[in-house]
Amino acid sequence: QVQLVESGGGLVQPGGSLRLSCAASGSIFSIYAMGWYRQAPGKQRELVAAITNGGVTNYADSMKGRFTISRDNAKNTVYLQMNSLKPDDTAVYYCIAHEVGYDYWGQGTQVTVSS
Repeated sequence: QVQLVESGGGLVQPGGSLRLSCAASGSIFSIYAMGWYRQAPGKQRELVAAITNGGVTNYADSMKGRFTISRDNAKNTVYLQMNSLKPDDTAVYYCIAHEVGYDYWGQGTQVTVSS
């Protein structure tokens, strides 16, 4: 079992920045990649960014250049730095950890971009 705990969400004005964190614990040796998804009201959950154990990253096109995913292996933590935030970025952001045949999800953290 793997447990994921997200933090860092909140209210930010358009153009502002936030950094989300996702700390993993438990049987983390089985995890080969982690990432972030988001779900806005009335919309499907969508990929934001992902990073492998080797540091290879992948981003949704709409986030490229604004969001940066990174990881601290010593802390078993993945980060999502979000810059130039827009109202359309308002959503619940979920951390995900991938192992072969199974995905673990965090509880989600709310990000609201509004003036």
